[in-house]
Amino acid sequence: MITATTTATPTSLVKADKATLRSIRASTVGNILEWYEWSSYAVFAPFIAAVMFNPANPVSALLSTLAVFAVGFLARPLGGIVFGRLADRKGRKFILITTMLIMAGGSFFIGIMPTYATIGVWASILLLLTRLVQGFAHGGESAAANTYIAEIAPASRRGMWSSIAFIAIFAGSVLAYVIGGALTSVMGENVVTEWGWRVPFLLGGVLALVALWMRRGMIESDVFDSEVNEVPADKPTPSANPVVPDSTRRYSLGKTIVLIVAMTSGITAAHYTWTSYVSTYAISHQGMTPSSAYWMVVIAQTVALIALPFWGRLSDKIGRKKLLVMFAIFMIITQLPLMNLIDNRPWTLLIASTVALVIVAMSGAILSAVMSESFPTKYRTQGIGFAYSISVAVFGGFAPYINDQVIAWGVGWMSSVYIMLLCVATLIATTLLPDNTGVDLNKV
Repeated sequence: MITATTTATPTSLVKADKATLRSIRASTVGNILEWYEWSSYAVFAPFIAAVMFNPANPVSALLSTLAVFAVGFLARPLGGIVFGRLADRKGRKFILITTMLIMAGGSFFIGIMPTYATIGVWASILLLLTRLVQGFAHGGESAAANTYIAEIAPASRRGMWSSIAFIAIFAGSVLAYVIGGALTSVMGENVVTEWGWRVPFLLGGVLALVALWMRRGMIESDVFDSEVNEVPADKPTPSANPVVPDSTRRYSLGKTIVLIVAMTSGITAAHYTWTSYVSTYAISHQGMTPSSAYWMVVIAQTVALIALPFWGRLSDKIGRKKLLVMFAIFMIITQLPLMNLIDNRPWTLLIASTVALVIVAMSGAILSAVMSESFPTKYRTQGIGFAYSISVAVFGGFAPYINDQVIAWGVGWMSSVYIMLLCVATLIATTLLPDNTGVDLNKV
């Protein structure tokens, strides 16, 4: 392993590059699988609702399914704090392996879980508990993954490299939708409802073993190593470390956390609406066939996925804040007309979701870089874990439920207004955050 201060020979530099690339692949593949497992629940929500909740009231069953999806996010802040603190002490690699194990176990358990017809309400309770455990692990995984990629990236290309974190999110979601489209096309809705919905969860548990094997060989980030191994030249005297700077640091960290929560609120609400909910909306409320809805979202997310590194590289050139401002303004303008465009014709979902997701990608590509450049190394993972998880739990995880609930109340337009208002919060927070594009992470 080469630290930030090592003078390397050309050979060792090649080895370091190979080790870094191998670590990026391992982190990304594992992150894709974790997001695939997480997204599969939302993709198969209409089928899960039919078998894990009381089928006598389909509307209530779907709302209950989306409520469990939302409640799973409530465990993410706790996971972000616990695993984030461990990551700042034991390293990013340790957490990325641990959370992978927990998510894989939860996915496999959902795949073999008894249904409502077998054990009644206990099926719903078991599903809820499993999602809580997965949410706990997911909070730690997201924090460590966002930190890890940003820390091993070259400062001048941190935006482009950090887009890998969101590429994994989109790739995991695309994989879930591809499997959803394939299963509904080949098996048909009845078979998928009967047992086919279990396939993606069982598959996720098995594929996680491959990711775990890859993650064993990951290197630790140099930024973390240099922080841990740093030895001060002169030991400070008690008078050289007064109470005032400590209280100032606590205040600045608290302010940063609040701003990150506000900044990510619009991003995460828009993201989960257009990735996790839009297919359910098209299927359950517009009468679109599941296979058509799934394949349209696959195409839209693939286009957005391709755009991510380009947005990240642009941020390295013009700065992160400009891209965040562009995202917020574009989302405020387009959210309502894009949602109103969707009906039972597949092309309407394709156009609406493609435009929306390319806009979301504008902010998602740089989210890891922005958050990592906002916290000092000593507190980076736990700061990101808490702030990001709080925002995702409150504004992202509940977005599908809020969308469906206001539709049930007959005021579906309110969900778009909700996202637009959160994007205003993103815009305000962005103006208050410093633009640390390309800064040395050890000097934040």
